[in-house]
Amino acid sequence: MNRLGEKSLRTLEYFTVLDLLAAQTVSARGREMALALRPVTDHEDAALYLRQTTDAKNMMVKNGSPTLGGIRDVTAALRRCEVGGALNMRELLGVASLLQAARLMQAYFAEQEEKTTLTPIYHRISGNRSLEESITTSIVSEEEMADGASPELSSIRREMRRIGGRVRETLGRMISGERAKYLQEAIITQRNGRFVVPVKAEHRGDVPGLVHDTSGSGATLFVEPAQVVEINNQLKVLEGREQQEIERILAELSAGVAQCSASIREDYEALCTFDFIFARAKLSFQLNACEPHLTEDYAVNLHRARHPLLDQKTAVPIDIAIGRDYDTLVITGPNTGGKTVSLKTLGLLCLMAQSGLHIPANETSEVCIFENVYADIGDEQSIEQSLSTFSSHMKTIVGIMEKCAKGDLVLFDELGAGTDPIEGAALAVSVIGYARQMGARVAATTHYSELKTFALTTDGVENASCEFDVGTLRPTYRLLTGIPGKSNAFAIAARLGLQPTILERAKEQISTENTRFEDVLAELEKERRQLEKYKAEAERLRAAAQSERDKAENLRDKTQDETDRILENARLKADRILKDARMAAETVFDELEDMKKQAQKKAADQNLAAAKTTLRGIITQTETELRGKAREKRTVDPNEVKNLKPGDEVQLLNVSGVTATVLKAPDADGNVQVQAGIMKMNVRVTEVRPLKKQKQEKKPSGRPAGGKGGVRELRVQAAPSEIDVRGLCAEEAILEVDQFISSALMSKLPTVRIIHGKGTGTLRAAIQSHLKRNKFCKTVRNGVFGEGEMGVTVVEFK
Repeated sequence: MNRLGEKSLRTLEYFTVLDLLAAQTVSARGREMALALRPVTDHEDAALYLRQTTDAKNMMVKNGSPTLGGIRDVTAALRRCEVGGALNMRELLGVASLLQAARLMQAYFAEQEEKTTLTPIYHRISGNRSLEESITTSIVSEEEMADGASPELSSIRREMRRIGGRVRETLGRMISGERAKYLQEAIITQRNGRFVVPVKAEHRGDVPGLVHDTSGSGATLFVEPAQVVEINNQLKVLEGREQQEIERILAELSAGVAQCSASIREDYEALCTFDFIFARAKLSFQLNACEPHLTEDYAVNLHRARHPLLDQKTAVPIDIAIGRDYDTLVITGPNTGGKTVSLKTLGLLCLMAQSGLHIPANETSEVCIFENVYADIGDEQSIEQSLSTFSSHMKTIVGIMEKCAKGDLVLFDELGAGTDPIEGAALAVSVIGYARQMGARVAATTHYSELKTFALTTDGVENASCEFDVGTLRPTYRLLTGIPGKSNAFAIAARLGLQPTILERAKEQISTENTRFEDVLAELEKERRQLEKYKAEAERLRAAAQSERDKAENLRDKTQDETDRILENARLKADRILKDARMAAETVFDELEDMKKQAQKKAADQNLAAAKTTLRGIITQTETELRGKAREKRTVDPNEVKNLKPGDEVQLLNVSGVTATVLKAPDADGNVQVQAGIMKMNVRVTEVRPLKKQKQEKKPSGRPAGGKGGVRELRVQAAPSEIDVRGLCAEEAILEVDQFISSALMSKLPTVRIIHGKGTGTLRAAIQSHLKRNKFCKTVRNGVFGEGEMGVTVVEFK
């Protein structure tokens, strides 16, 4: 990019946006990529980068933020081990941390079934669980090798502990025995890697041995007593063997890294790319931004656009367009009314979109790919303008005029200001005309009436103004396209108390043409405000009518639901009554069988008659109750059954769920003969319902149940992958952790981190004990190096 282009990026505050982006990265390489970002001029590249940002944002909504904190720059270490060099423990732990980050990213993508623009980058990650575990199980910290790194190292250290114990035992007897009086303190310390005791200088001869050091005052000698010299020598030999074994293990691990250096380097590049892409997604969330639609022509149409560096909660959104109906936009209005911000918003959002960044605007916004974006925007909010300021701006304008061409966007702030108004206005019209002739899209702010007239009388040039409320003397910061603005100098001066006579004299200095032109602008503004008032009232009435319709639909749906519920309850109650009757009948039949077997025939016959009478009474009572329940909620229109004929299908209303076939048409008494299964029976026409006619009456409602049509979008809150409970007591922390675990399970996160700090270990023990009883937790462990070690608990779900 040329010098003029870089200056325009700085003028439009593009680099400040990059600082916001860099703050979202977690790796040094990701930060470098963010700060080095520049707009692209290829349509396909810009579309790809925007889609990557969108795909990353969608994944964060579904799965939460990925864990990328373990990315370490291992490129220098890889180069050294590739030529046979051995890595130190810090470098090897860096490799392990990178491999762990690769493994976690693989797990993050495991739930992603559909392919996205991020899939090719994901496939570049290979990981190496075996090498990662070899390093983490062998190295405890940057300065300590684990005892279990090799059998030999374990054996050496076991022997060192044994011999060290002998030394301490021998010296312990000495400092507590007769010679204790010769010591400055009854302690055992080390000098030059050997165990010594502090001896008073005047008693040097009373403690035979080797002097390894003296105190600063010379009053204390650090003596290795003769009786432990040989034991210390053995310890020194073991320390040498220990160091040799550590170096051998480091060389072995380094060789393993060298064998996989190509895949590790690819993992590093892919993870840094992901860090950069997900940083763009995080910035999109921060700015409440979205992906704009990329157009093929040189046209921009921004809806409810906001400058990304303003407070997104208080910034007034603007609508601004250029390139289709007109190629030049002239923005007028009072000072501090928002003209410069509107100009910067247009340029900066175009640059962001061409860089793959989402823009803070409505998702219906459209942007194009400009070849260059040139801007001459300075601090024109001061009342003091000097020749040097004019010269500085003109120097920039000269450079823009030399380079602008078709496909460029050119932005001028207060074009022609800082010099004689007549000459400045003429110069501004000429500069805009030349840029249009070169094929560029132009947007300029101005106070000059000549430019307003130029826009009104020239095809392809449109006026726009920043709205100003004369009543409050405050700008509204709304951009109104199609209407030129007024500076409102007289209105502001009068409101602030300037004497009327002075104002009248000032108005006399303005030509009749200018006064008439300003009056026309004022009348247009008055009519526009009146139209907006009518429009707002119409919209309010429309919304009120829609609300009433919605209430009516909801009431109807609620009534239907209540009716269905009552009918269903009646059916269930009838089923229970029938079931109870059947159970009673079965009981009577069982008793009858017993009576037949145990009593005489005559007595049995008498009992049989009594049982039958009882049974008939129960069944009769049951049928009466069933009919009563059915009639409560089920009535049949006589017109529905008078035309029944043989072969028609009917539903028996008194027996839930039973259908039958008509055998004979209804007789004069209102009875109809039907067959249900193998049973033939006569029933009343009021106890059946024709099925065919019932189906015809069930017409589709024409819209889905639940009120309004359409589909409601479901947005899932991104669940975090870690929680910080430091400072909480155990009970409070466990409550927070339980809610966090539930959210993580619903978001299907594979692993989570709980930050509780090291402290006394009480909080860690309480949390881990609680989580180990959770059936959804597969493993609960302390963090390893790079994860927070004892200050963090890592949970892996089943």
